[in-house]
Amino acid sequence: MTQSGYHYLKTYMLATVVYDLTVEFYNRFLSEREFLRLREQGIHAARSGRQNIAEGYEEKSLQSYIKLLGVADASLEELLLDFQDYLRQRKLSLWNKDDERVRAFREIRVFWIDENTLNTPILPENPVEAANLIITLISQTTYLLSRQMDSLEVKFIREGGYREKMFKKRLDHRSGSRP
Repeated sequence: MTQSGYHYLKTYMLATVVYDLTVEFYNRFLSEREFLRLREQGIHAARSGRQNIAEGYEEKSLQSYIKLLGVADASLEELLLDFQDYLRQRKLSLWNKDDERVRAFREIRVFWIDENTLNTPILPENPVEAANLIITLISQTTYLLSRQMDSLEVKFIREGGYREKMFKKRLDHRSGSRP
């Protein structure tokens, strides 16, 4: 089966890993009934990050693609806050980006093992380490999403959008069909 182009985007692969680890984290560390709404919202934010990358990629409109990447970024930022809240409310440590453990997490490179399996890291048993791993992966994803949006904005400025291209084709067609 041939995969769509978004399947190979680093942002999509990282967002997929974030989604999978988020589901596992919430099921393991926030499984009590009192956390049901929080768990649903966190999992939804992680899923939204991933799904909007895919949906945006499939859009014909570059403007819509950029907008959906922005939605993905906002969903992942919401999820990031949830993980930071988890640590803060339990008086657990949020590791600094220069912490050697975070640096080790940043060395993780995500790739497809087969068409449906990423080399997703194993979620640590310790909730502090697990939350900081996911925070690091979210931060990497949002950083790359920002760069992806910047690149698409430059492309939009240079090439124009879908409507502009269709209008140009229409004008070209009209001018070519006249005697």
